[in-house]
Parts: sequence; C-alpha cells; structure tokens
Amino acid sequence: MNGKQQLAEQLSQSASMTALTSMIVSLICIALAWWALQSLKLDLLIRQPKGPQGRLLHLFLAIILGQLVSGFLLSYISWSQML
Repeated sequence: MNGKQQLAEQLSQSASMTALTSMIVSLICIALAWWALQSLKLDLLIRQPKGPQGRLLHLFLAIILGQLVSGFLLSYISWSQML
C-alpha cells in the first residue's frame, strides 16, 4: 500500500471507532436516565403511568435526557483531547 491508502484506512478506522464510542456513550446515558427516571412519580402528571402511553413518555424522557448528557460528555471528551 502506498502512503495515501494507509492514511485513508487509518482515518476510516478512527472515524468508525469514534462513531462506536459515541453510540456506546449515548446508550449508556439513556440507560442511566431510564434508571434515574424510575424514581419520578409520573402518577402526579399522568392518569395511568403504568399504561403504554405512560411507559412511552417515560422512554421519550429517558432518550431526551440521555442524549443531552451524552452530548455534554462527548463534547467534554473532545475538548479535553484538543488541549
């Protein structure tokens, strides 16, 4: 292989590793948000928190909160690598 091909292969591996890391961090943060939201009393806001609509709302809240946290963490990691 010549130098250009090796560089392209290294960049491709680096990009796929970054994507995999981002996916894992996002999933972990969503799972942690789901766990943390278990203590939230949704019955004060929703008629049937154990029903399918209540569970779906719980899932959406976990995804939103998890994405916000993972976005912060990934940005923080990126910023620390720039230093």
